[in-house]
Amino acid sequence: MFDFRLKVFHTVAKRLNFTKASQELYITQPAVTKHIKEIENYFKIKLFDRNGTKINLTPAGETLLNYTEQLFSVYQNMEFEMNASTQNKSGTLRLGASTTASQYLLPPILASFHHKFRAVRVQLFTGNTEQIEEALQNKIIDCGIIEGKSRNTVFRYKPFVKDELVLVAKNGHPLSRKSSVKVQDLLKYSFLMREPGSGTREVISHALKNAGIKIYDLDTEMQLDSSESIKLYLLNSEALAFLSVYAIFKELKNNEFTIIDVKGLTIERQFSFIQSHGSAESLADFFMNFAFSYNFR
Repeated sequence: MFDFRLKVFHTVAKRLNFTKASQELYITQPAVTKHIKEIENYFKIKLFDRNGTKINLTPAGETLLNYTEQLFSVYQNMEFEMNASTQNKSGTLRLGASTTASQYLLPPILASFHHKFRAVRVQLFTGNTEQIEEALQNKIIDCGIIEGKSRNTVFRYKPFVKDELVLVAKNGHPLSRKSSVKVQDLLKYSFLMREPGSGTREVISHALKNAGIKIYDLDTEMQLDSSESIKLYLLNSEALAFLSVYAIFKELKNNEFTIIDVKGLTIERQFSFIQSHGSAESLADFFMNFAFSYNFR
């Protein structure tokens, strides 16, 4: 329903790549360029700085991106509310979520969902990514939210929200006084790690391998099965850990943790909804649409 030009701008701004944007939007690259040019002409200001094959948002582009995301959020909410107003939903939704999603992403969404649709009962099963996939395959849950890079052809995946894993230490740790460290410096310190089968561990392992070291090269002081356990351990040790930014908001606010920048290492992941192929339209689809319309700001 929204202006297609703004969708083109939003896609380019998020990907910072005209080719990828054209592929995602199923239009030609010249068409993408034309739409961007028309927006720039309308506002009489540049939205992107171009340096060879690389592009970056200008300050004006950053401003427009902020407004387009707000607009799209309003459109999503409007469409969901209009569709939901004609439906009387009831029943039980069996939802599965990996540990990070169940602890930090889902609670506010579930509270808002319950406020609007009190006739729907939600049962939440928590486990690591491997366990969620197994529960879905055994029909214990209707849909799940997982992280990780593995893809099983038995399921269909729908990207939900992005997350970043950062290197964390307690305040006062020797590394907290450094502005940044090299990837190879990580070999000098001990780490807390999630258990095998964890999507978090899988994403960390993949990023470290791309940066030139293996997860098994790190000195693993202990394996723990949740971010909460890792956080409590960190507060009482000199160990380090990679944790979701969603998991450490409170500790950063209370000056209990510090984030350590690692040169050349960025660990990003996508939380995705997961369902079995061929599943019929259900409460799970209704909840997913609600979650997509939820404003995380």
